[in-house]
Amino acid sequence: MDENTIRISGKFTYILFRSEETFYTVGKFKVNDERERHITVTATMSEVRTDVLYTLSGRYVEHPRYGMQFAAETYEIPLPSEREGIVRYLSGIQFAGIGKKTAEKIADALGEDCLKMLREDVSVIRQVPGISEKQAAAIEEGMKKEDNGLEELVRFLNIHGVGIRNLVRLNKAYGKNALEKIQENPYRVVEEVDGFGFATADKIGMNLGIAMDDERRLYALLVSSAMELCMQKGNSYCRYESLAAYFAKKARGLSYDFDDLLSVARMNTALIIEDNRIYPATQHEAERGIARFLSGFPYKQSEPVEKDLLDEYLDHLEDELEIVYDPIQRKAIEELFDHPLLIMTGGPGTGKTTVVRAMAALYSRLYPSSVVMCAAPTGRAAKRLSELTQTDAATIHSILKWDLETNTFGRNDEEPVNADLLIIDEFSMVDGWLFYNLLKACVNVRKICIIGDENQLPSVGPGCVLRDLIASECFPLVRLEHIYRQEEGSGVIALAHDINNGSLQESYQDVGFFPCRREAIRPGILSIVEDALNKGYTLDDIQVLSPMYSGAAGIDMLNNALQSSFNPPDGFKQEVRVGYTTFREGDKILQLKNQPDDDVFNGDIGTLVEIIDARHSESRKTTLICDFQGIYVEYNQDNWNNIALAYCISVHKSQGSEYPIVIMPMTYQMSIMLQRRLIYTGVTRARKAIIVLGELGAFKKGCEVLETSPRETTLKDRLLMYMKPEGYDGTDGFA
Repeated sequence: MDENTIRISGKFTYILFRSEETFYTVGKFKVNDERERHITVTATMSEVRTDVLYTLSGRYVEHPRYGMQFAAETYEIPLPSEREGIVRYLSGIQFAGIGKKTAEKIADALGEDCLKMLREDVSVIRQVPGISEKQAAAIEEGMKKEDNGLEELVRFLNIHGVGIRNLVRLNKAYGKNALEKIQENPYRVVEEVDGFGFATADKIGMNLGIAMDDERRLYALLVSSAMELCMQKGNSYCRYESLAAYFAKKARGLSYDFDDLLSVARMNTALIIEDNRIYPATQHEAERGIARFLSGFPYKQSEPVEKDLLDEYLDHLEDELEIVYDPIQRKAIEELFDHPLLIMTGGPGTGKTTVVRAMAALYSRLYPSSVVMCAAPTGRAAKRLSELTQTDAATIHSILKWDLETNTFGRNDEEPVNADLLIIDEFSMVDGWLFYNLLKACVNVRKICIIGDENQLPSVGPGCVLRDLIASECFPLVRLEHIYRQEEGSGVIALAHDINNGSLQESYQDVGFFPCRREAIRPGILSIVEDALNKGYTLDDIQVLSPMYSGAAGIDMLNNALQSSFNPPDGFKQEVRVGYTTFREGDKILQLKNQPDDDVFNGDIGTLVEIIDARHSESRKTTLICDFQGIYVEYNQDNWNNIALAYCISVHKSQGSEYPIVIMPMTYQMSIMLQRRLIYTGVTRARKAIIVLGELGAFKKGCEVLETSPRETTLKDRLLMYMKPEGYDGTDGFA
């Protein structure tokens, strides 16, 4: 095999094109790794099935129009191998310093009874040719760790190709009976274990020989399908007809009774049914929990403040900060002290953070022994909030002491947060489940201030909490509309507000519109970035935002182009290839997942400062070290899927952040993604200047597209039911 050939395994999920004459196939392929990313694959195959695990050999190529693709040269359908399981087990985290090659050497030398032999007499490891003393000691130490059934569980997970990260979750849920329960029914984890998805359960189920139409599998598939539909659409629930159709596609060719499966899920309260609405249990719990909590909030009162005293303190603060708050801003401050919960919304440049700074300062002065806590969904947003308000701020996940391994929160109604005033910024990004868990930990909080821009994109997770809280009219709302930064000549702010109003002008200060053909976008961006660097800006100051991953102006292709131009190989920088991505020292890096223990969170951007070769690493694994503004984080093969190149990122990933210069490519190829909220969100990430280039008609058309399908939720109605029962007629079938 050519040394440049890459092998990947996974399943085809969707066939984009196929010729039955030439057998040429283009399809979406779900890679069988922890990230489970979808890539485009081209191949010549006599038959293609979407329910079969394939191993493909080939290489990544860059199509000038469709972006990065995997061109498969050969394919095979691998059979499960006991040897593969042994290798996965021995190269797992239990055996420090044992890599795949060493594990293969051991498996080949000792045979299929390898693990049994090691358990009975671990000293046989020294019979393996080429094993060093250090490696033998690592095997001996690892084999001693059998405790409470965990050894057997580790072996089972490794043999079946399931990430060892799930060990903690399973052990917490089932204890020493974990292995027995999984072998009895691997699909039970879908609803019983936090953070366990159907794909992982199905991997075990298929390896154990469970039939595709086994009722246990179909039941788990139905429960997970309901959640998948909600995640895809952002809804709190799905309709009976849409779930039935989605499930039929997933279970194509299998025999089942949908209503019977749904009845069992309802009886087990895995799915909650109200009229024609079918809720995953977590989404139903979140909506009810938010409404019930807020209907009784606060559970501890603040001593009232006389208006004259508040005005006096505010006047002093204005003199101190050399600021004059306008009547609407003063009203927002007063409303906070008059009500337990306040919603403040407004676009960029309207002075939201200036008001928040006054709120935090005044509350601390009027209540000297109180605790003010500021929170935001992302690390960058929290840091920016802290700098602007001169108050400590943290991510919501940090405040709640979120446990990555078990996907649970350490703060709750039994272990509440210690705060009197809680200020939550960038609230449009907060989904229903996260807000519910935050509220559960707020039993001692006396006041909550919610701040957000209602015109930005909603949360990635299900729900539209900010919209629903405002629409319920159950809480005081202050809209800041006067644009202060526009008075300073900010064309970016003017553009953002014109996008919302649907009335674009021909030109704006600090806004560049560069029309060009699709194939000219990439060289155009490279030229713009180079020009900005020559003017003294850094790569950290410049952020390219694209709505899509694929295509000529997609994230994948632009990242490769920007990396090649501004951080090319030079013979000295270390690099490592992961799939079709090459990580190189000096690269701009995006954090994709929350890692609370390392104090880095989804959306944080840093720099890859060093790559340590496995031969020189204490763990005997190639290690990447990234610097996130003074926070250094190590990554090895186990969590490389947590990072990506950040020269170009998605608009969604940019939320909560600001950059001096933003560059947004636009093509008609992106039309499926382009809508007013997304473009507005991208534009408002720019602090000084924004450049839009490409097919500008697509930009203008996208600005005219309102939400094509607004999120379906029932939080507003539940709030009315709990907080304004006199006006609620009870006809919506809520439980």
